[in-house]
Amino acid sequence: MAADTRTTPTTDFDDSFVSVTGWGRTAPTVAYLMRPRTHQEAAAAVREWGARGGIARGLGRAYGDAAQNAGGTVLDMTALDRVHSIDASGGTVVCDAGVSLHRLMEVLLPLGWFVPVTPGTRHVTVGGAIGADIHGKNHHVSGSFSRHVSSLELLTADGTVHTVLPGTDLFDATAGGMGLTGVILSATIRLHRVETSMMSVDTERATDLDDAMARLSAGDQRHRYSVAWIDLLARGRALGRSVITRGEHAPLAALPARARRAPLTFRPGQLPAAPAFVPGGLLTRTTVGLFNEFWYRRAPRSRTGELQRLSTFFHPLDGVPHWNRIYGRDGFVQYQFVVGHGREETLRRVVRRIARRGCPSFLAVLKRFGAADPGWLSFPMPGWTLALDIPAGLPGLGAFLDELDEEVAGAGGRVYLAKDSRLRPELLAEMYPRLADFRALRTRLDPQGVFTSDLSRRLAL
Repeated sequence: MAADTRTTPTTDFDDSFVSVTGWGRTAPTVAYLMRPRTHQEAAAAVREWGARGGIARGLGRAYGDAAQNAGGTVLDMTALDRVHSIDASGGTVVCDAGVSLHRLMEVLLPLGWFVPVTPGTRHVTVGGAIGADIHGKNHHVSGSFSRHVSSLELLTADGTVHTVLPGTDLFDATAGGMGLTGVILSATIRLHRVETSMMSVDTERATDLDDAMARLSAGDQRHRYSVAWIDLLARGRALGRSVITRGEHAPLAALPARARRAPLTFRPGQLPAAPAFVPGGLLTRTTVGLFNEFWYRRAPRSRTGELQRLSTFFHPLDGVPHWNRIYGRDGFVQYQFVVGHGREETLRRVVRRIARRGCPSFLAVLKRFGAADPGWLSFPMPGWTLALDIPAGLPGLGAFLDELDEEVAGAGGRVYLAKDSRLRPELLAEMYPRLADFRALRTRLDPQGVFTSDLSRRLAL
């Protein structure tokens, strides 16, 4: 590991006190925001942090409190947004941590390359993608984002910049470590070759949860990307009914003649912004139930080979700016958990309990994970993951989710820290077996607790 020997300029970067919250808008706090424009300014900022420490932040798409630091410092990394080099023949890119996946798509698609993993939004920075070790619809084939990182530059608490490689303890603690090992400054990422910017998509309906799991299990190895939208208000024989979509990057031959003239054009598209807030009483069991019924019925029973834009298949909500406002002023909780193969009955019980409780969730997805990732706090493990959005103002929600946590932990599963805002700390060690190793490394690397967040204080990370 090599120390950074560059000189440090005066600290005249952008700074201010701001209100900071996660994408779920559930727990805003006030922090001192610093926005460095160079790696040297980032190092200078870390040296200036006070007793409350600091945490790096990207585009603010962590749902909970992972990128907040009440009374301390938040390091806004979005000004560090340079793409340094692209190997168009070998398929790698070197870029700053503040570069977004959206920007990478703009730059890389014309060259015939795509990011190896993308979550449900492309408005995520590379640093955030590594810190949360994001996953996508292709986890069963490609694993999480950090599996495709060849190296990264990490600024640690003592002001040193380390080149961190896969297979080392520091890499495995940083991948999924929620920014608590240091500030990721840049990364080298391996890419996925594509011929077009279109997707070939297959869609089918599943009559219930067991049918959905059977179809996903049978088809996942034949498709790079797969996901199921699930109706969590359906009960009885329709419990867990779903709409499954699977996709592949469309080959050039699949495009109509007129589209072959510019096959790699990236057209994200955008709808009008969501209103400032939707009235809190609008998202009820009745209204969401009607939406779910409509969404399920409008889906084809079976359709293959439909051409869709990348943004339509991967990031439909990105087309609606500030869509998180639709849950009203109280915001929303996204609850995501995973349970292993052989624990399908736990998944059934959780889905049954959610349906009985009548949680008005219309953004709920079921996916099948592949092999576990090496990050000590990485979320994916072989099995089934369910994610759902729930209005935060729902009466009794906290106690209900606590009960689900117990069910998940008892089955050897875990919740996703990048989306969490309310997990009890005593369950964390049950969910993450390498937690003690993570804490020990942090103690050695950062004995003064320079890197800290609302999440780390809440969970004693």
